[in-house]
Amino acid sequence: MIREKGWIAMDALQEANYINILKSELVPALGCTEPIAIAYAAAKARAVLGEFPEHIEICCSGNIFKNVKGVTVPNSGGLKGVGVAAVLGVVGGNPQRELEVLEEITPEHIARTQELMEQGYFSCTLRENVANLYIDARVRAGEHSAHVTIINRHTLITEIGLDGRVLYQTSPTEGDEIAVDRSRLNVKDILEFADTVELEKVRAILDRQIELNSAIADVGLSHGYGTQVGRTLLDIYGDNVQARAKARAAAGSDARMGGCSLPVVINSGSGNQGMTVSLPVIEYAKERKVSRETLYRALLVSNLISIHQKHYIGSLSAFCGAVTAACGSGAAITYLSGGRYEEVSRTIVNTIANVGGIICDGAKASCAAKIASAVDAAILAHHLSMRGLTFHAGEGIIQDDVEATIQSVGYIGRVGMNHTDTEILNIMMDQVKFEHAE
Repeated sequence: MIREKGWIAMDALQEANYINILKSELVPALGCTEPIAIAYAAAKARAVLGEFPEHIEICCSGNIFKNVKGVTVPNSGGLKGVGVAAVLGVVGGNPQRELEVLEEITPEHIARTQELMEQGYFSCTLRENVANLYIDARVRAGEHSAHVTIINRHTLITEIGLDGRVLYQTSPTEGDEIAVDRSRLNVKDILEFADTVELEKVRAILDRQIELNSAIADVGLSHGYGTQVGRTLLDIYGDNVQARAKARAAAGSDARMGGCSLPVVINSGSGNQGMTVSLPVIEYAKERKVSRETLYRALLVSNLISIHQKHYIGSLSAFCGAVTAACGSGAAITYLSGGRYEEVSRTIVNTIANVGGIICDGAKASCAAKIASAVDAAILAHHLSMRGLTFHAGEGIIQDDVEATIQSVGYIGRVGMNHTDTEILNIMMDQVKFEHAE
């Protein structure tokens, strides 16, 4: 139904680039990636110092603070915040595990973290005029000090220092373990890649995404994490594919934002986005009883469409990443239904026209509800598209073609919402002051 005879494999260099993008992006992470990145920087700084620090300071961007303030740090016993992530990383983090840095945390580590937090062991400073994803972990013991700086990607260490000396330094725009060029992504080539790539080249990556993300969705539905958005959706709307697609993605977020220790495979640096691009697609593939190979190809569409859009928006923004991820899953559902370029493009445009205005006010329990709303919009966009219906150029931000529309949304998320981001952060900072005053 989906494959068509006569396709010629895309240019080998382009195919290799797309495979490397998937390898770079679709990696496992334990817990929300921003607190994990703080824990990683802190654990690495302690390792560089070579002894247990007397104090740790985190200097970070407003977007990092925004995405850590309200989310439960994994394996922390339900604790939240920048300080918990940093101190837990120092006390029990294993920097060699990178985004799974807190995998080996014990109850003793949690108790020690709580003690140190009460003793004023941690301090935090917001850094202005830096990248949206910016973390600088500074530790000291006696006359010795060390620092580790992360910029632009959650595991991209750009500088390591010890006692005032720079031990390591690299550009924030470099450092990819795998050479990739995300600027070459486009909808037509993504569909061609999904149609023609030899699946053995991507099977392991996608198997891991299916396995890990399905596991945390199961846990989210079977346990009372967060506000239980996923469980509530199933209770209200019943056992149909639309409800399951929304509920499983939301349930994964319920669990992840609620501190579940299971890892997920991320997309665009985000676990919530990783679950949103995969779990609805998996549900539709089950409903339609397609082959495993067809599911793989649909997941290629979903993952790469989302990464394509995020390339224009940037790592962290006031634009909710659930929207771009849902565009990906909606496009993949259309692909599973036999849709080609025109139908997939209409699905993307229809989703953007509907829920392009959802703001990101940090990682927390309500992310699950935003995911459910975005996936619902993507499913509606799919059904409209399959009927030949779409929103047209000149209607709001919609442009003449899908690529121009994606770029317009990227500009809004990257530039247009800067002031929105600042005001969101100001409100959240006022909350922190109020909480401290109490």
